[in-house]
Amino acid sequence: MSFAAATGTQYSLTLQTPQGPATATITEVAAGIREYALNGTDLVEGFAATSVPPLGAGTVLVPWPNRIRDAIWTQHGVRHLLAMTEPARLNAIHGLLAVTAYRPVAQSDAEVTLAATVYPQAGYPYQLDTTVSYALTADGLAVTHTIRNVGSESAPVALGTHPYLKIGDVPTGDLVLRLNATSHIDVDHRLNPIGVSPVDGTAFDLRAGARVDDLDLDDGFGGVIVRDGRGEHSLTAPDGRRVTLWGDENMAYVQAFTPRNFPVRTGTADGGETTELGQAVAIEPMTAPADAFNSGHGLRWLAPGEDWVVRWGITPTGFAA
Repeated sequence: MSFAAATGTQYSLTLQTPQGPATATITEVAAGIREYALNGTDLVEGFAATSVPPLGAGTVLVPWPNRIRDAIWTQHGVRHLLAMTEPARLNAIHGLLAVTAYRPVAQSDAEVTLAATVYPQAGYPYQLDTTVSYALTADGLAVTHTIRNVGSESAPVALGTHPYLKIGDVPTGDLVLRLNATSHIDVDHRLNPIGVSPVDGTAFDLRAGARVDDLDLDDGFGGVIVRDGRGEHSLTAPDGRRVTLWGDENMAYVQAFTPRNFPVRTGTADGGETTELGQAVAIEPMTAPADAFNSGHGLRWLAPGEDWVVRWGITPTGFAA
């Protein structure tokens, strides 16, 4: 018996690179990364086609990443009430396209472009046309987002993504996480911001790196250090192989999440596959932090007819061909 994919059409990408064959699978629903591998080594936490993205894996977060406190934001004295999509913490989370089917715009062996519209709705009375392009390149996986305000008034917009990175033949707990960020976003028990603190001299200073197994994070960071137009964060294996997540100057924030209950895919003795709950690590580039619609931090107001382009990607190094 065959089963329909829970995330719609699956777009398969392939490219022969200097480090070996690269493959990726992009989903119709949420325009997410379901698989990405180099030389057969998984570089993201994947999931079965018959599953929904576990813990938001790989999804695009538009028109806001992270959370909006109480699912309410205010503009010019007008309260906007959004759907409370994180009921356990009474927040709205991960934007408005996390369960939307994107439509294909263009596809080749190594690249796909998908599009989706944010329509005016309760809590967000604006209309946006969005696209996301995934391209396998000689250097890795490059991602380009475009957002165009097709409405008649300026619209608040922020963007993020939710990839879980890994080096598939190394236990994730043994990898070293480095975040090039200078400030920590302090939060309350509902993970909503209450302040910002320098990371200097604290356990949140991850510029020199720390083993993932020693971390317990669902934390946002600001002050991303940008060099040559990019901010970079990484996971490094004991043998020196590295997976770097980079973002352009728009990605001024990053969320790090280290759950121990991710359904990690593992092989079986008979060549099959199963899942077991285990350690994972998400490095989530964001243009704005949690609750940006209320704080205004990092928030972009797009004028009618204005376009915004944001780029990020994943670069593996040290993988022999």
